[in-house]
Amino acid sequence: MELDNGNKSISEKNHNKIKNSIFEQKPFNPNMELVTEIMPHDFKIYDLTFKLIVIGDAGVGKSCLTMRGTKNFFQEIYAPTIGFEFSTLTIKINDKYVRLQIWDTSGQETYHSLISSFYRNSSLAILTYSINNENSFNHLNYWLNEIKTESNPDIIIFLVGNKVDLINDKVISTEIGQKFAKDNQISFFMETSAKTGFNAKNIFIEAAKKLFLENLKFNDFMKSVVSIDCISNDSISIKNKLENDENKKKNKSCC
Repeated sequence: MELDNGNKSISEKNHNKIKNSIFEQKPFNPNMELVTEIMPHDFKIYDLTFKLIVIGDAGVGKSCLTMRGTKNFFQEIYAPTIGFEFSTLTIKINDKYVRLQIWDTSGQETYHSLISSFYRNSSLAILTYSINNENSFNHLNYWLNEIKTESNPDIIIFLVGNKVDLINDKVISTEIGQKFAKDNQISFFMETSAKTGFNAKNIFIEAAKKLFLENLKFNDFMKSVVSIDCISNDSISIKNKLENDENKKKNKSCC
């Protein structure tokens, strides 16, 4: 039911409010310069929020990487994740604050049925293997299938080769990781080290940047939809006005 409020109904005002908020967004430009800054952990303000999942075999360093990337903290001995762990990271990108909700999932088979529910509504998945563990790399196809089966069809996937500090024990070369990413149409590939901190923050910054740009791209699409809707509504209004004017002329002529 629409309630009159002056000359405009509430539904019409809400429509205009949504339309204006979309058109206020900056246009999508894949080559636009993005200036980033990681905010303090207790920073509360954010404009955009996205859900991320970190997945892969047990022991590849998912929890250590997440802790190093979000809190700059590392400990040599880390208990296996039971089910999942949750953390957040807020990154300022240009004039917007992007909040990442990060779900670090267990790689143990016992919890696979539990964590599959966390794939849903995730915007981005960080698929992780260890560069010194060939089995963890060989299992990537299993995790990739899990993502495609359980998550949204448009989820973004990043591939991470962790533990590059173990360079002398490296069995999965950078080129092999890059090839796997290319062959499986994975958006981004990076090698990291939770122990030294190498690229630990950068992987989450790159995730935030990718999601930020995708959001701008979506808003541009919505602008086109709203524009078509506005043109359609204007055409209907003009048509109705002409019909009303014609009816008034007929009524006058018959009296």
